Amino acid sequence: MRASNANPVLGDERLEALTTWDSDWAGLRVVVVGVGVSGFAAADTLIELGARVVVVDGKDTEENRYKAQTLGIVGAVDTVLGTGATDSLPDVEGERPELVVTSPGVRPTTGVLAQAVEERVQIWGDVELAWRVRRRAGRPTAEWVCITGTNGKTTTVGMTASILQAGGLEAIAVGNVGTPILDALRDPVDYEVLAVELSSYQLHWSYSLAPLASAVLNIAEDHLDWHEGYANYMADKSRIYESTRVACVYNAAVPDTERMVEEADVQEGCRAVSFTTDTPYLSQLGIVDGLLVDRAFVAERKTSAAELGAVEDTGELPTRHTVENALASAALARAAGVEPAAVRDGLRAYEPGAHRIQPVATTHGVLWVNDTKATNPHATAASLGSFDPVIWIAGGLSKGVRYEELVAAHAGRLKAVVLIGTDTAGLLDALRSQAPDVPVHRAGEGLPEADGDAVIRRAVEISHGLAEQGDTVLLAPAAASFDQFASYGARGDAFIRAVTELVERVSGEDEGERGR
Repeated sequence: MRASNANPVLGDERLEALTTWDSDWAGLRVVVVGVGVSGFAAADTLIELGARVVVVDGKDTEENRYKAQTLGIVGAVDTVLGTGATDSLPDVEGERPELVVTSPGVRPTTGVLAQAVEERVQIWGDVELAWRVRRRAGRPTAEWVCITGTNGKTTTVGMTASILQAGGLEAIAVGNVGTPILDALRDPVDYEVLAVELSSYQLHWSYSLAPLASAVLNIAEDHLDWHEGYANYMADKSRIYESTRVACVYNAAVPDTERMVEEADVQEGCRAVSFTTDTPYLSQLGIVDGLLVDRAFVAERKTSAAELGAVEDTGELPTRHTVENALASAALARAAGVEPAAVRDGLRAYEPGAHRIQPVATTHGVLWVNDTKATNPHATAASLGSFDPVIWIAGGLSKGVRYEELVAAHAGRLKAVVLIGTDTAGLLDALRSQAPDVPVHRAGEGLPEADGDAVIRRAVEISHGLAEQGDTVLLAPAAASFDQFASYGARGDAFIRAVTELVERVSGEDEGERGR
């Protein structure tokens, strides 16, 4: 790791001076791109700070119109919605904007952002804005521990917040997890630590962050269409380590994360700390005899380790990647000063969100598992590696990734594959070449393509017909959901409904048989 002397110089003296809530934001001309959760929070914050704000969003929905009306009431100059709204960079009260703040997920090639680059107007993400306003006169400044990775971010940020809270700190999970950082900063609660989930989209537009501790959980191909290649995706992920002050946490099993740490400009005294599911070496957290242990944040780490908890504390179905998430969370919380016992207590108190390796039911010895959150091959590999044999329900929007490596690695545990989604050609090709003996069933044949619920119901019925005692039916699509569902959550909910209906029907049939 290299010591960092300064943040990047972005060239505009007024913008560079905007480093606290109390800086001179008055009259600053800003265009906010997107009026979703983070975009609305950014616009609302900027208006409160006294900036002159125009908001643009390409979707003219009832929800967005309501948000536009609300922003107008609090003082937005204008909100432009619908087709063409994001095609170009608008004026703010007849003058060119001084700053653009973009929502995560808006592609850099979108007209409004491309024109801002051409005109040398600075572009910040909502995270960059939040970092700059985090300090406020009369209020304590919360520390940030930041988390990214291809998979496991939301689980890890939740575990981290729970451990911090168990350690007696006022903490909250924010960022890509759902609660905008800006909302937490404006909350009347005086938070001591923010556990911040950062997506690659958010990191792309972040420049000034200097977190207490940071972690990259893992890295694999994802969002390649947005980033225009894996190298760019990795580069944006690696931004999380820049200027870290206490600990850069990385996955010992993923060499790319170690290289990110080695190449990062960090602050003097920052340490590299890794986690492993094996016995830990010096400056690692790992596993010994089923216990989570720390050899990084103990005074006598050369000769001893601190017990943090047990593998069973990590969840109802402990898997390798949930244990990795727990170890990463423990490292971040330990960097923030919590005692070892708080790790155990926080993990036990943590309630995982739905749709992440979620047991749905067991019927006739068959386990039904919902991991609809596995929207890429890397996440799905973690799911498939946890069960054997598996009837795998998969498919959806592939986002430009390939499936050969995933299928080859897990072909031996596949009893059958049931395809859903409208974009299954790549997955089907991989199955034919890497697992030619595994039966493949198409749940969508003969059904309306857009009727995701019907496709899921049929997938469940097909799986029920194939499953025997000891099998696991696993929904881990390895693809996005937007071809047939509003979100991955909607896809998971459809699966849960279909399995619940199946279990009720089968239970009724069993009762009938016993009554004869």
